[in-house]
Amino acid sequence: MQDTAANQRARQWGQGIAIVAFVWSLLVGGEAFAQSTPTFSQDFRLWSPVFMTVKLPSSFLAYMEVQPRFADLDEDGHIDQLLLRPALGYQLTEHLSIWQGYGWVGNYNQKHTPPQSPFFDESRIYQQVLYKRKFDSFTITSRTRLEERWIEHVDGTAVRFRTMLRGQYPLPMAPEWALVASDEVFVHLNTVGARGPQAGFDQNRFFVGINRTFSKYVNLDVGYQNQLLNSRSIPNLANQMNHVILFQLFINL
Repeated sequence: MQDTAANQRARQWGQGIAIVAFVWSLLVGGEAFAQSTPTFSQDFRLWSPVFMTVKLPSSFLAYMEVQPRFADLDEDGHIDQLLLRPALGYQLTEHLSIWQGYGWVGNYNQKHTPPQSPFFDESRIYQQVLYKRKFDSFTITSRTRLEERWIEHVDGTAVRFRTMLRGQYPLPMAPEWALVASDEVFVHLNTVGARGPQAGFDQNRFFVGINRTFSKYVNLDVGYQNQLLNSRSIPNLANQMNHVILFQLFINL
């Protein structure tokens, strides 16, 4: 029994070390890519979303997300985006749920050319499949989402696919704390107009941080997110990296 427990602890610590090593390699590789690309730009940002999920009768679920995002923190600092995302879900099994939602995105202080203004908004509807499973020593969450987007000053409907995988590993000595790592890939499925999204890779978001559980209803992520973006101004090239301090508050009722 003692050997088994020791092996389990060693395996758990090995998983934590592997996460840290992966993050380090990602950051070093991303920085090297930025230095080798003359058109590459970087920014320091802060995101502070709040997510609320409420269980309803008959296996239905309600969801609301409010997500302010701030940019240029190393200069003047200003709000960049505000996202509002309500949704209705249905719990198919213990681990699997499906969702239909709406998203409104306000874009502020944007670089622009006439007739586009510094502020423009976007409306979305989205379909989502969410899988979450808790094992003995970690929790896995997989989220796959399809978005139909209507962007101001862009003719037509932009369709975007995104998929996220998240792992959460509670610390054995303090189980209310956990190491968290996630990665989400975004891909445009179509090209929309002269000023709309272009089909192909859109962005990647990699997050690493810690999670603190305060109760069965409330927990918080704090950490670093690396956002790698592909602007259509240079096709087929990721040309912007945002370094994001991320505070995520989860409320489950």
